[in-house]
Amino acid sequence: MERREFLRLSLAGAAGVALSPVVRAEDHPKVIRICTQKGGFFFPAVKQRHTVEDAFKPLGVDVQWIDFQFGPPLLEAINVGSVDFGYVGDAPPIFAQAATAGIRYAAAVKQGGGTQAVVVRKESPIKSLSDLKGKRIAFGKGSSAHNLLVATLEKAGIAWSDIQPIPLAPADATAAFAQGAVDAWAIWDPYLALAELKGDARVLVFAKDIHQPNAFVIVRADFVDRYPSVVTRLNDVFASEGIWANAHHEEVAQAQATATGVDIEAIRRFVARSNYTVVPVDEDIIRIQQSVADRFARLGLIPKPVRVADIVWKWTPGS
Repeated sequence: MERREFLRLSLAGAAGVALSPVVRAEDHPKVIRICTQKGGFFFPAVKQRHTVEDAFKPLGVDVQWIDFQFGPPLLEAINVGSVDFGYVGDAPPIFAQAATAGIRYAAAVKQGGGTQAVVVRKESPIKSLSDLKGKRIAFGKGSSAHNLLVATLEKAGIAWSDIQPIPLAPADATAAFAQGAVDAWAIWDPYLALAELKGDARVLVFAKDIHQPNAFVIVRADFVDRYPSVVTRLNDVFASEGIWANAHHEEVAQAQATATGVDIEAIRRFVARSNYTVVPVDEDIIRIQQSVADRFARLGLIPKPVRVADIVWKWTPGS
């Protein structure tokens, strides 16, 4: 089946319609700048497949892809207008909203919880969650791993003040974990899979055993205000790609590995435990995300409480 025909049929399945919304010439930008994370989700694979480019080429719109190491700097780039659209975990948009960033939730992915974990070294004496008390724990500040760590401690009955939090970006945390400079590490794939396969890591607990993690497509507020039909089409394309990805794990892994240079076996492990179904942000997702925001507010980890629903943009697939 030709890719364009597959895209058309997939959109019909995802949105209940045959075609994406019509985007008039005066309603689109000259370029769309999309954020990716190193090995994260399946945006690098979508980039390899050129489906976004195919969807916007007839309009004369160029697509640029900009890579980031993890969510917080990605959202900062969206806030300052350097990029338009990207994918992050649950915590980054909460930190961004608390800092009054100009962002909107555009879509969501209900994660299975197998792509994030708290890990320790295989020989570590840490055997249970209660053993984390007093330990040095690495995490990405403002990342989904930050939320996982907070939720894990909450479940174990350990106060945030009872650990030694070590905020590190993934590359620095990888080195710290390997050198024994930290006792545990809250991290996501593909870094998690790499640590399992090559870093002598043992999973203490997966996110699925702690809470319901969600991930989000985030768009710049002024971009979606000006180009709502463009954002709808972007979401529709990624939704159709998600349908394809859920059914073609090996192709996703190969494309992802080619795009990122990450070890193919780690990517295969990551892809096998991923969900790629892109959906609108519904009331249930908002409720869960609000509980995350409230958790950070209770601990004083964000400067002020936020109301998640205030920055949710309503996506009607295919509209």
